[in-house]
Amino acid sequence: MSGAAALRPLLRVRRAQQAFGHVLAGVLLDGEAAQLAAFLDPVFLAEAGWDPARRVLSLPAGHALLGCGRCKAAGCQTTAYAGGVCRRCRTRLTAAGMTAEQMASAEYLPPRAAQCVVPGCLREPGSSRTTGLCRPHNRQYRQRTGKPALEEFLADPRVCPLGPSADCAVFACTRPGEEHRSGYCRSHYERWRAAVTADPGLDAGQWRETEQPATESGLVSLRGLPPLVVVQVLAGLQQRTRDGARTGDSDLRVVCRALAGQGAVSVTGFDAGAVPGAKARKLLRAVARYARLAVCDPGAEQAADIWDLAVFGHGGRLDFTGITQPWLRESAKERAALDLPRRRGRGASHVGEAVMSAARLSESLRTRPDHGDDPAALSRRDIENFLSRLACLESAGTISRYQRNLICRGARTVLTAIREQGLARPGQPAAGLPGDVTITRADIPALPERGEPGRDLPPEIMSALCAALNTLRSGNLKIATQIAADTGRRPDEIVSLPLDCLARDAGGAPVLIYSNIKAHRDGRRLPVSEHTAAAITAQQERVTARYSAAPRASLALLPSPQRNPDGRKHISVASIEEQHRAWVTSLGPLRTRDSTVFDSARIVLYAYRHTYAQRHADAGVPIDVLAELMDHRNLDVTRGYYRVGEDRRRDAVDKVTALQFDRHGNRTWRDARDLLDAEHARYAIGQVAVPYGTCSEPSNVAAGGGACPVRFRCAGCDHFRTDVSHLPDLTAHLDDLLRTRERLAAMTGVDDWARAAAMPAEQEITRIRRLIGRIEGDIAQLSPADRAGIDEAVGMLRKHRALNLGMPAIRARPAAQEETA
Repeated sequence: MSGAAALRPLLRVRRAQQAFGHVLAGVLLDGEAAQLAAFLDPVFLAEAGWDPARRVLSLPAGHALLGCGRCKAAGCQTTAYAGGVCRRCRTRLTAAGMTAEQMASAEYLPPRAAQCVVPGCLREPGSSRTTGLCRPHNRQYRQRTGKPALEEFLADPRVCPLGPSADCAVFACTRPGEEHRSGYCRSHYERWRAAVTADPGLDAGQWRETEQPATESGLVSLRGLPPLVVVQVLAGLQQRTRDGARTGDSDLRVVCRALAGQGAVSVTGFDAGAVPGAKARKLLRAVARYARLAVCDPGAEQAADIWDLAVFGHGGRLDFTGITQPWLRESAKERAALDLPRRRGRGASHVGEAVMSAARLSESLRTRPDHGDDPAALSRRDIENFLSRLACLESAGTISRYQRNLICRGARTVLTAIREQGLARPGQPAAGLPGDVTITRADIPALPERGEPGRDLPPEIMSALCAALNTLRSGNLKIATQIAADTGRRPDEIVSLPLDCLARDAGGAPVLIYSNIKAHRDGRRLPVSEHTAAAITAQQERVTARYSAAPRASLALLPSPQRNPDGRKHISVASIEEQHRAWVTSLGPLRTRDSTVFDSARIVLYAYRHTYAQRHADAGVPIDVLAELMDHRNLDVTRGYYRVGEDRRRDAVDKVTALQFDRHGNRTWRDARDLLDAEHARYAIGQVAVPYGTCSEPSNVAAGGGACPVRFRCAGCDHFRTDVSHLPDLTAHLDDLLRTRERLAAMTGVDDWARAAAMPAEQEITRIRRLIGRIEGDIAQLSPADRAGIDEAVGMLRKHRALNLGMPAIRARPAAQEETA
């Protein structure tokens, strides 16, 4: 669940005053303050050291996200600063003769006394001396004449133990007060003397109520703040901590002092510019945002012109201010509110594109005399003006064809939603909008036809990348790249993998368990290699070693290195893509087989998915199996990943054309190199596919192979051509002829004329056998390297050849046999 979703209450109702003793003792809360108080977790408040009576946060020094490091002096629980020690221990150890360098390098520092050395005294010892006495007893000891030994002082019956000190008289201060200073701590006593000297008529009571607290390591006072501000700060701190953000006590003190000093009545309406320090201002903005999200709901957010998409479970903002017509703005809001819950991951960007398109339409409508404010006054002419405006912008180079297409589709989405959601009916925002104010499919400019996919990486580039994987310092990037190359999963599917994403099937083979985020399909299972499984297992061991205290089920396989103390949050797609781009750039120029420098901009994480598909397609994986591996439901989508590129097809045709034969088994291209361009053209327009080869007879080519009087007797026609890629088909055809001849010869009860009509011609069997022999003989003369190249080319052409053989169930009788009959 996202942070915003966890913060958002289910209902926004104003309740009667309620008591929340774990938040503010003795205070009744209602409205927004009560909602936030109900949201606050007592476990977190205890973890943060919240005192609901004193309104003080005692941030634990050893907490991973709150406060600072713990003082390394033995037994000290105070927040550490420079040198790893707190201020009190620094003062104490300095008085004992230690230097700052010795404190920083020491592995052990002696503890300070927890209480005054006077028996029964409950006060803390002072830090200015090494006597171990509290401040009052230390002052009494110094006032003794003759400076007796400490043992004599402690044995004196006049030295009585003291009870715990009362808090400083300043309401917001957490330090103990001292009796001889009118109940103020030393710091506030000095401040009071300076203040009353400057203003003798100063009201002491008002001054104590408004004065800022003295700085205390690890302590943050929320005294002097209204109850609403207190619960807002606590709610923001809780959510920041749950989101993995670190909060320092000094920055939080600065924020609270600014809020108290300016008399803030709410964090959400407070000017962050009044807070000194960039880190403190950033903290205040985060607290204000969390506090606002806690009492927000999608219905209330729709009234604003700028939406915080965290309310809808997404990131970023959605700005409707560019749409000036009220009816169009409200319609765009209605469409966005309907569409956002259907989106996942980066899907909110599509909603933003529709809003942007509506803003473009609004800009066009503003040229009307009425600025397009009256929807009933619009007509088809306004849509044509909008479309013409986009065409003009494209011709001027302001927008591209793709942007023009995107704007048209987005505007069409908004205008279509007006009618689908009934917004053009009376009483609705777009009441009276004419039916012809719409954008049809014909109005959307067509994008250029996409060529071959071409997004897969050549084998030599993949080899170079895999060889360079060991240069990666980032373990997350290395394993993400390995998984992407080995499994072909999308980047968002890879980064969101849980730690326990590897399983074994019934046969013991490894299986990757992932979520198809794009299609909203969870628990997908993909067979992977043992190499991939070993890499994932090694990453699992690294993650569990790093987050040994966290539950294994909550860990991410690729944990984010920032704001992630418990390993629950995975690394972002943007971060991993940025690291991948920097790594590819650092490799320098990568070259293909022909020594051409490969465009490094094409080496992105998603390219590994196309490479995965092409690799499996080249290995002969059927399209239905490949679609399952890619987790596609539409085979047309899968075809877009593995279609043969023109360079591969050209190379395959080059090799196969050199081994082309006529019906007599004669090589038709002894030296095909000089005529390959013409042969490529003939492959496209000069021939038609027929069983076991191609036909170049013009009338048959024009008829698509359906106008040949000697159909299925191609071996007897001079227009027939075959090549080495059809050798398996020719062999299977010969076997079929021989089996048919044997079966007919063995059958009884068949008339001679029927047997003769069905019997394969001996001339055809001889011609096919001779043709196969010639092809196999020429192949046998090739070198092993050439033979391997021919096999690869044949495999490529056979996988992507679409033949409609149209073999009939009954053989057609030759004309001569019909006359005899």
